[in-house]
Amino acid sequence: MTKKFKIAYMPGDGIGQDVLEASKLVLEKADFNVELIPLDIGFTIFEKEGDPLPERTIEALKECDAALFGAITSKPRSDPSVQSVEKKFGTTYRSPIVRLRQVFDLYSNMRPSKSYEGNPLNFRKIDGTVPNIDIVTFRENTEGLYAGIEFESLIPELKKLPNFASFQKRTGAKDEDIRVSCRVFSKGGCDRIIRKAFDYAKETGRNKVCVVHKANVIRATDGLFLETAKNIAGEYPNVEWWNENIDATAMWLMKRPEEYSVIVSSNMFGDIITDQAAMLTGGLGFAASASTSKDFGVFEPNHGSAPKYAGQDKVNPIAALKSMSLMWEWLGLTDLSEKLEKAIGQNVIEAKVRTYDMGGNSSTTDVAKDIARIFESS
Repeated sequence: MTKKFKIAYMPGDGIGQDVLEASKLVLEKADFNVELIPLDIGFTIFEKEGDPLPERTIEALKECDAALFGAITSKPRSDPSVQSVEKKFGTTYRSPIVRLRQVFDLYSNMRPSKSYEGNPLNFRKIDGTVPNIDIVTFRENTEGLYAGIEFESLIPELKKLPNFASFQKRTGAKDEDIRVSCRVFSKGGCDRIIRKAFDYAKETGRNKVCVVHKANVIRATDGLFLETAKNIAGEYPNVEWWNENIDATAMWLMKRPEEYSVIVSSNMFGDIITDQAAMLTGGLGFAASASTSKDFGVFEPNHGSAPKYAGQDKVNPIAALKSMSLMWEWLGLTDLSEKLEKAIGQNVIEAKVRTYDMGGNSSTTDVAKDIARIFESS
């Protein structure tokens, strides 16, 4: 008997409900022995209970093999709806997906960006040619500016930091007008994400890695990141590697994206350049991700909850379907993963069933049904 997998099913907010519901249409056609475990997460549950990631969800996830996740609505602390809920429950809102990554140590965020043949949204160069883009970015997922080490009011220890007094003198900023978000890296954190990228490049035969940083300005943290990369690169003599400043990468992605294969970067930089890479290969409707540790993974589209489209059955489900393909690959079900990837590609080439972003008028459900049809018949 094939193993039965327990997969958490977490639609979250907004269009997260639409795209995960559409994903079920393909899931039902797969030879995949699965129990879906519906779990609560997101802003809607925050409004009801004061916690966007309830403890019952965390405990249930510990019993699952992996999780499919839709999207969440995140709002700033200054938003009246956030303040109202915080006052009602005496709690503080914190991004549930960031917390989820930290609770389960999902340090590796892998985001592929691939141009599909026949996709009208593919990047075109000035001469009209469509480059073959196939980039896999590894983003450190638990440290950096997203670690959540922030201060909305100054404490005495912060004022003792080097250069802080000169900053206040130069800017004239009063204590009550200053906010601090710490960018914290660890050597171990740098090591494991960089090593993950080099291992992937070696194992898949891509054999080249670009390390993206800003060590010439952010000397302490990105200096550590770059130095760690230099040390690790020596262990992979058959993997070509180079490093670039983040601003240079942003530029070169627009000029020669086909020259990149594997990219590795820090949390925020990786977040930014993968959205840029997504826009070169179809937009966020094609942007999938895998956030993994050694023994657990959360698989989600990169797009947000897009509340204005929620419940309209309108948005592109391909990012969610690609995320499911990544989940199957991570679980070792490579046949299912490759089969779904091919079905997505065939849907794009046939150009008969497309959502509005691709110039079509088909619904979320229509596209998922068409991909499920191709998947089942292949």
